[in-house]
Amino acid sequence: MTVGLQTSPERLLADAADALRRGDTAQALAIIGQAEAAQPHDPQIKMQRALALRLSGAFPAAIAALDEALTLEPYNFLALLSKGALVEKVEGERPAARVYQNALKLAPDADNLPPSLKGAVARAREVVETTQAALEAYLRDEVGPVDAAGSEMAVRRLDEAVGIYAGRKRVYPQEPLLLHYPRLPAIPFYPREMFPWLGELEAATPLIQTELQTLLAEDMRDFAPYIAFPPDVPVNQWGELNHSRRWSSLFLWKDGERQEAVCARCPQTAALLARLPMAHQPEFAPTAMFSALDARTHIPPHTGSTNTRLLAHLPLVLPGPARFRVGNETRTFKMGEAWVFDDTIEHEAWNDADELRVILIFDVWNPYLEPGERELIKTLMTARNRFYAGGGAS
Repeated sequence: MTVGLQTSPERLLADAADALRRGDTAQALAIIGQAEAAQPHDPQIKMQRALALRLSGAFPAAIAALDEALTLEPYNFLALLSKGALVEKVEGERPAARVYQNALKLAPDADNLPPSLKGAVARAREVVETTQAALEAYLRDEVGPVDAAGSEMAVRRLDEAVGIYAGRKRVYPQEPLLLHYPRLPAIPFYPREMFPWLGELEAATPLIQTELQTLLAEDMRDFAPYIAFPPDVPVNQWGELNHSRRWSSLFLWKDGERQEAVCARCPQTAALLARLPMAHQPEFAPTAMFSALDARTHIPPHTGSTNTRLLAHLPLVLPGPARFRVGNETRTFKMGEAWVFDDTIEHEAWNDADELRVILIFDVWNPYLEPGERELIKTLMTARNRFYAGGGAS
């Protein structure tokens, strides 16, 4: 077939596609060459040439053509996906994994992915996951036992670093909703030795359980939905739990105010909390509460208000398995074991049991803050409230 010099690039590409359907890759490449001469900077023409070269078995040349397309259009998802498949054929899975990784960053979500590409995207994910798993295993073998790193914090840091370096874990930064206090470390679960009072708290578990049972026996009438947004606030991930008693709470302290009626019904629990180093910030903290999660209920990923304080959890009612994730680390609640974590790092919870789960939650100062900082943080946060209430200078 002879193609006129005045034929448009679009017509030329259509003719090239017809030639490819007939299996005539040589004719297709000749036609594509004419289209490139007319529009040398069109990435789609480069991709058509790559397709023809691939069908002819000239894989390295096809990769080179895709690189030309990507030079013109670096965020071309289809070009990256195609290059990954060719690199896999020519060089193997490990070199292809890096290309596939970049392609997957640009992939449409599952609902918008064309059916013709689903198999290729699934293969890309498989290669990336297999390669990352092999890399993590290799790194762990080379590093050796992580417990040689030193303290509990060092061990957890190294363990997480290996997963992140291999690409199998993501980085979870602090994302406070209110105040981000700079230069405080992002530690998901803090080492126990930083909180010498944890033993006293855990030893008081039976005492707190006894007082809690009285409240639970009264049909939890004083517990209220923990998530309760007003109508003008977007609910985002909280749609299922907004104004729902599936996640309910009863406060002993709320936004710095002692809830006298509840504390009077739990006098020993209240006295214990008063002895502990809760974070006292007028209008903000401490907050201490019984948190009740219904059977088979999931609290979606979220973050807390400020990294100047941390949260402590003590399980009180555990009818079965219950999990809690902070960043990359997921733990299972165990009776008599408390922990302290940074809630400005993304976290979520599951009650996998068939009955209600209840824990005690309260906040404490971040131990990396100095006493002088704590006092000035109180002033800082109170001043912001006063400003928005109309008490600040205009």
